[in-house]
Amino acid sequence: MTPITLKSTAQRIQTSVSAMAFASCLAASGIMMSIGTASAFDQAEKEEIGQIVREYLLENPEIMIEVQQALETKQEQESIEQKSEILAQSSDAIFNNPFDPVFGNPDGDVTIVEFFDYNCGYCRRSLPDMQHILETDPNVKFVLKEFPIFGPNSIAVHKVALAYKNTAPEKYFDYHVAMMGQDEQLDEALALKIAEDSGVDMDALRDEMNNPAIIDSFRQTDSLAGGLGITGTPSYVIGGEVVVGARGKDLLIEKIENMRKCGSTNC
Repeated sequence: MTPITLKSTAQRIQTSVSAMAFASCLAASGIMMSIGTASAFDQAEKEEIGQIVREYLLENPEIMIEVQQALETKQEQESIEQKSEILAQSSDAIFNNPFDPVFGNPDGDVTIVEFFDYNCGYCRRSLPDMQHILETDPNVKFVLKEFPIFGPNSIAVHKVALAYKNTAPEKYFDYHVAMMGQDEQLDEALALKIAEDSGVDMDALRDEMNNPAIIDSFRQTDSLAGGLGITGTPSYVIGGEVVVGARGKDLLIEKIENMRKCGSTNC
């Protein structure tokens, strides 16, 4: 076997080392890829380059961490770009869907969209955040996305809630607060009892529960959430940003103020 002359093949080896180092890091992360660079070498060259790469990585293991960090940064940027595209394409469906409950000022200069589930404990603990914002800021539009992700009981409960909103919209805010104030898991029976105690027309409510548009709205919300990378509740959309989790009223207020200051949640 004729040994490789590194001087004469330095450029090819450098390219291969970079590619193989990247591949090694991806392989360690469980990600598969194909490197076309390898086809430029014969079997003998590949074996010797493989040994060079192995020794190089053993001597410089930090390179794998650097590549992994670069990969994560790239994936995060791609995720941000994907969310921005969906926010732009589905702006009306997210911020102005007439089927969604709206609290506060419907013509407010800043809109907050909350994806929530009545059986989500963090959503219940976040209710005071919304109430504080609505009480102290008359120019916020607060949109609720009914996002029942905690199983069949949640779906049944949200059907009752949306039927209530469509039947007695003037009473819906108080009903929503009463529902979120429960200490136990909600089911259809309890949601109906809370509705009945509020004095709503129960026959009209039960009829509206059969409205197929309610289930269609759940499907649309689920699709939007998937595109935005939302898998849990509460999650918020403000401007072009998705805020995941119960992060507190101070953060939401900061985002609102930034939107007014510079048109972005991060000035």
